[in-house]
Order: sequence, then C-alpha cells, then structure tokens
Amino acid sequence: MWLNVVKSGESSKWGRQTLLYILLGQDDYSLGESLEEIKQSAGDRALLAANTTTLDGQQVTLEQLRNVCDTVPFLLERRLVIVGGLLARFEAKNKFGRQKKAPLLGRGQSEYKSWASCLSNIPNSTILVLVDDGISSNNPLLSELSGRAEVRSFPLLRGTELRQWIQRRVRQSGGSISRQAIELLAEFVGSSLWTMQNEIKKLVLFTSGRLIEEEDVNRIVSYAQQASVFTMVDAVIGFKSGVAEKSLEQLLQRGAAPAYLLAMVARQVRMIVRVKELKSQGKSDIEIRNKMGLASEFAFRKTLEQANRYPLKRIREVYGRLLEADLAIKTGKYDGELALNILIAELCQRRGQNASKTRQ
Repeated sequence: MWLNVVKSGESSKWGRQTLLYILLGQDDYSLGESLEEIKQSAGDRALLAANTTTLDGQQVTLEQLRNVCDTVPFLLERRLVIVGGLLARFEAKNKFGRQKKAPLLGRGQSEYKSWASCLSNIPNSTILVLVDDGISSNNPLLSELSGRAEVRSFPLLRGTELRQWIQRRVRQSGGSISRQAIELLAEFVGSSLWTMQNEIKKLVLFTSGRLIEEEDVNRIVSYAQQASVFTMVDAVIGFKSGVAEKSLEQLLQRGAAPAYLLAMVARQVRMIVRVKELKSQGKSDIEIRNKMGLASEFAFRKTLEQANRYPLKRIREVYGRLLEADLAIKTGKYDGELALNILIAELCQRRGQNASKTRQ
C-alpha cells in the first residue's frame, strides 16, 4: 500500500516544511495545480525561477541529481528540483512481458535503495518533487520513499467526483449550473480538466450570472458540435438521410465551416476504421482507448458503438466518398455546403439503388 497519500483536493498535513513530494496520476490539471501550490510555498516567484531545476528522470544519474540538490540556493531559503519519470524506471514488467517505460539505466534489483537513500537525505535547502503517472502500488522506489515523503495522488476524475468538480469550478468562477447541464457537460468533455475549465469559463461568460442550462451547454461547448458530428456520421453510415440532413443543417446554422465539418466527419470515420482494426487484433476497450488517445468518455463510447454496429466495407465506402467531396471542394467544382449536401444525399440513397439493381 502507498502511505501518506494525499488525494486531489485534500489539505496537506506536512505544511510548508515538506522537502520531498511525490505527485502521481494522469490528471495533469490537478497535478499541475498542486505543483503550483508547492512553488508558492517555496518563496518569491521571481527569484524561484533562477533557483528551479527540472530533470528528466529517465536519463538523470544519481550523481547528477545529488549535485543539483546540494547546490546552494541564490537569495532564497530553498531551491526547487523537479524530476519527471524517475519512478517509472523501477516499474516491474507488465503482463505482456514488456518493461513499462524503464530504460536500462537504474534497473538493478537493489539500485532503487541507493536512489531512495539519496532522495531521503536531501539538504534542508532543497525541495524535491518527483512527478510521474501510471505507477503501480508495488513500485520499489515508491515503497521505499512513501514513508518519508508526501505522496499526492491525482487519478482521472469520473462519475460523481467529476460532477462535483464541475459544480465547484462553476461556483468559483462566479456562476451557477443546473444538474442537467452538469450531466451533459460531463458527458461531452469527460475527464480532460484543462478542456473542462475552458468550457466552464465560456459558459459563465455567456450566461452572465444566470443559471447555466442544458441549452447553453449545447450551444456553447465545442463538444456539442462533436456530438452532432457523431449523429451525422451515424446517420450517413446507416442510410438515414433525414437525420443526416437535419444534423448538417444544425451544424451549419451554428456557424460550423463546411471544410471543418468535412474534416471532422472524415476524422470520425477514420477513427471507426482504426477501432475496428484494433478490435480485430484482440485489443481490450481500455487498450483501444489508450492507443486512440481519447480523453472524452463520450467520444470513445460513441466511436466504439459505431465500430461495433457497422461493417468495414460500408465505412470504407463512406470514407472514399468523403475524400472525393474534399477534392471537389478544393478544385472548385462545388462550394463546401453544396458538396456536403450532395455527399449526404448520394450516400444515403445508395442502399436503395443497390437494392433495386439486385431485384432487377
């Protein structure tokens, strides 16, 4: 087990005197806020810049780290040393037999004890911060240091925790938001708190003091456009001309440029193809999401649904026609809006034409 773990949002029992911090997790927004808090406690920010050293934990040697930590700060009580990726060097092999982010340097069975001894005996003039993500609970260096450091954990926020975070941030930004709007915002944006914070700022400015409602989220949040793109792609692949045309009309009315829409639709179809390929290789949903780099739960779920629902032949057909439409726009054969309307009409009618030929 990890000891002395302080989760995101909890206060530190160590206060300003802590010299060794370990910040872990994939929520880089909250982790970044915690790092800023540590910097604030280190002293004057203008002087701190000259007393801060950032090191690559995958490459730094023990001697290099020791020398940096022993350097006397200039005009400040303490200097700040930030090391990224050091703990990952001591990760065990995963279930597929591959080493997780660990180069040859520093992987000896007892090597971590030398590092732990060094890190546990830094001078009082240095604040040392280790930053990492995806670290297992049995990481040997983490186990050695956890009783001597303040460990802060920042997992991706999901479910109730994410919704509570949205409500707090809206309130801190001077706004208020309905429960339904929170649900929709969480669905659209997911666990990417950098994106979420930007969307909340836009919503608070747009509503100017009144309650943020679902309609505001649909109108303002950029992911609302993506949701409509998912609907349009779904309708096009499924030969649903009415839904596809209505989705296109709504997107154009919101000010989306035809070239942007064509690119978004092509991107989504390309992602569906990629998901189908990964599934054919036997990859799990978690592995697929990581390889695709999809932070939004909504985007991943919709892409997975579409990949499961439609045959690869149909998806490739749609993608080929998208490329033709893009060429027609770029060569001036059609303007963007006309090209999109023609594309949707042709793709949605094709099944009926094929059925007629078959009967003939």
